[in-house]
Amino acid sequence: MERGFPDDGTRGFVVTDRSEVDESGGDPRKEFGNALRDARELYPERKLTQTDLARRARTSKSAISRMERGVPPIPGGLPELFDQIFETDGLFKRLYDEVAAHSYPARYRRRMALERKAVAISEWSPTVVPGLLQTGGYARALLRAGDPRASEDEISASVGKRLARQDLLRGAAPPDVRVVLCESVLRRRVGSPEVMRDQLAALLSLGAQPTTRLYVLPLDAEPHPLIEWPVTLLTTPHHVTVVCVETYRTTDIIEKPEDVRRAARAYDDLTGEALSARDSADLVRERMEAL
Repeated sequence: MERGFPDDGTRGFVVTDRSEVDESGGDPRKEFGNALRDARELYPERKLTQTDLARRARTSKSAISRMERGVPPIPGGLPELFDQIFETDGLFKRLYDEVAAHSYPARYRRRMALERKAVAISEWSPTVVPGLLQTGGYARALLRAGDPRASEDEISASVGKRLARQDLLRGAAPPDVRVVLCESVLRRRVGSPEVMRDQLAALLSLGAQPTTRLYVLPLDAEPHPLIEWPVTLLTTPHHVTVVCVETYRTTDIIEKPEDVRRAARAYDDLTGEALSARDSADLVRERMEAL
């Protein structure tokens, strides 16, 4: 059962082209398990036992058994290792991405599918670092605050899912990413000073990437149409821009073309009011030194 705040740090979703989203309804955990069993039993040299595979993957036989039966979790890093062992050209990584997407609450699944396929992502956050850019420590602190009754295993699984979203930023063809943060995001300490320093360092590193631009909106900026909510604009490969807005425990869906255009204009105006990328980076460094 889902509880507390959404564990993915998303902003809600809107779909204008349902062909962009897989709604087949299959169980991705079972698909992953069946693929793993088939690859193990059909291994070219000889059939591998679960113990054989566990030894090669540096995990336990019980973990292999659970994954083949579709019992969570799938430890991070194993899908890529399975692809190396079986030379499956990313098959297990793709299946794992489907498992991760289906583990989100239903209202976020389409948003996740759109994000994975987006060619451009524009984020605005007035409160915290967006989930797509969070470090593990920062995400853990937010998730623990959002659900104090969750077990450590539940928190760790949620952190893993959130960090897995960042794979799209490291791919061969990452999307163009623009992020505008309110200056208050830099000043609001989440977790320990060390956690916050690591998060700010990660923002600097991401902002230095050729496909990513980070901007900071000063605290004394004039009010603007997006001031109250985190907003994400996603552009699909078909050049359709959709708007995602998250409010407390709800997802607002904006799909009218005129509203999407209005949101895009507001975001462009917001970027124009923000500090330059260079001055924004200087402010992030200043906040790091102050911690």
